[in-house]
Amino acid sequence: MTDSPATPASAVPGLDVGGLEAWLREAHPQLAAGALTARLITGGKSNLTYRIDGARIPLVLRRPPLGHVLATAHDMAREHRVISALADSAVPVPPTVAIVDDTADARVTGTPFFVMELVDGSVLARPAQNAAFTPAGLHAIGIELAEILAELHSVDPASVGLDDFGRGAGYLERQLRTWRRQLDSSRSRETPALDELQDALGERMPDNPRSGLVHGDYRLDNAIVAGEGDSPRIAAILDWEMSTIGDPLVDLGVFGMYWNIDELTGGRLFDSAVDLAAGYPAFDELVDAYAARTGRPVPDLGWYRGFAAYKLAVIAEGIHYRYQQNETVGDGFAHIGAMVEPLATDGLARITLRRN
Repeated sequence: MTDSPATPASAVPGLDVGGLEAWLREAHPQLAAGALTARLITGGKSNLTYRIDGARIPLVLRRPPLGHVLATAHDMAREHRVISALADSAVPVPPTVAIVDDTADARVTGTPFFVMELVDGSVLARPAQNAAFTPAGLHAIGIELAEILAELHSVDPASVGLDDFGRGAGYLERQLRTWRRQLDSSRSRETPALDELQDALGERMPDNPRSGLVHGDYRLDNAIVAGEGDSPRIAAILDWEMSTIGDPLVDLGVFGMYWNIDELTGGRLFDSAVDLAAGYPAFDELVDAYAARTGRPVPDLGWYRGFAAYKLAVIAEGIHYRYQQNETVGDGFAHIGAMVEPLATDGLARITLRRN
């Protein structure tokens, strides 16, 4: 993850830095120190993230995307709530400062926003960033990621005040319906492999899955890695806006898909730092580490890997649809539609061959 250059307070998109200074002095005077500067952290495609300097400690502010409507403002509250709830757990998260609904006053963002402390470290999103670590260090990063996911899935939601954070019963059915609607709203061409995958997922849905806390988008580039060489550590897990209570194996399916995303899409959908030749463990080893930490064997993940591929294929089809309608801005969208069939084909193979 990279930062944009510092810009004058009046030029920071989506954030009134002067208003933030005033709010910090009033609400958290112990953190106020002087004039603030803000940098928009690039890399995210949903909520906007800013690094804030000039307070007594570096801070991070999160707000919904520009053009955000109030109907989905709950994402900010959900993300703040789950991060705060996990503060004393074995899952590393950034320390939170406050959540504010600024919709009416429009002093800072004009939306709900929350502030948290900056966690030092790097987000590994590109192979070049691996140079800071030894092969043993990269292997350790992968294993720790799997173990942290196991810790998350071992948290009793009620014990951290999240018993009403979602409905575990019927989670998979609701998810499949949601993504089916998303695909139907993005149709501009025939997608036989994707339709076949959608049908197969409905026909082979797992019975009576376990319920627990689900991150929703668990992958390497949603973690902050501190240290270097052969002794890195995961300092924080980020981007909790999709978290809920559901089937934890959905996280493992997503984790596995993104762990091998370059192999699947040739790097044409997402950048990824994962390179087995550099030292990262194979996904099977991550599954073993996860099982060892939870103390439970991991069942076949074929359906969950298929579901992860289906969701990403539907997202890619939606981008293709918007590109065809001239509703995308910037470069790099022309090839996205070509990724739908490989993703769908891989998803079908995962279900048919029943493999991790």
